[in-house]
Amino acid sequence: MTNADLVLPPTDQQTPTAALLQPPDAQALEMAIGDMHVLLEQHGYVVAVYPTGIAPAHERRLYSVRSVLESDRIALLKVDLPPLGVAVLVRQLRQLSICDFSPGVVASAARLLSHYIHAGALLNSVTKFDRVPVDLRTHAKSWVPGSQFAVVAGPEPQLVKVGPKADPPTGPEFATHLMIAKGQSQSEWVKQTLAPAWQVQSIHEAALPSGSPAWWGTGKLVEFAAYLPDISVLYQLVSSVRRENCHWCGMDLIGDRCGFCSSPLPAAENRMHPAGVLSQGAPAPPQS
Repeated sequence: MTNADLVLPPTDQQTPTAALLQPPDAQALEMAIGDMHVLLEQHGYVVAVYPTGIAPAHERRLYSVRSVLESDRIALLKVDLPPLGVAVLVRQLRQLSICDFSPGVVASAARLLSHYIHAGALLNSVTKFDRVPVDLRTHAKSWVPGSQFAVVAGPEPQLVKVGPKADPPTGPEFATHLMIAKGQSQSEWVKQTLAPAWQVQSIHEAALPSGSPAWWGTGKLVEFAAYLPDISVLYQLVSSVRRENCHWCGMDLIGDRCGFCSSPLPAAENRMHPAGVLSQGAPAPPQS
């Protein structure tokens, strides 16, 4: 992980913590290479998850370390989720890391699990928000004192002006827990209105990630993420997807792209199957 505040507490005694990959201004390149070498020696593989809002120099550092070590055992996963959503995803991958999945499956599971995280925020203004398309009329409303907007960045972008007669954004159709991180806003709308509307089973609170104000365009926010908390459900979800072998690096994968070398899975008509073996389509992930 590239930010300490994106490492949520473990869900149980078995869930491992995450290693922190320091930015260039906090650690010399030689030390970063040494730390990564130790991680590889201890664990065999490293799955490094980082948000799209990471500093370019920090991202270049990750690729430099992997290049110097000439290792094909380091997966660099850039995740297009809000910061709290990234933190939730990282903890889910930490949960899966103790299961009987190969490193390739764990790495490629990040893209799958991202579709089951409903990540958003309650914002006091959308004037500087550009992650979800905002029309001029909504921008104009954001200047009205007391205005609030509920924004869901994924899996489907939504933007709703909060009001007594307005319905909350559409939520997940499966049982979830809700993680909340408050910024400068002290609004209870997420707890009192959104959580019941989404029928969440439990609410948890975390510190607001340091990258959240920049990601959302304001510090006056309450960030939230609805997610699958149960490791047995996560296991079933990942297990239900057909496994393939990467034609480039040979790692196991699920989905359409290798988590380690980023090579896309060839089209079905271009893949070779052993003689006498029928090709079965990948089952759809369970929805609940």
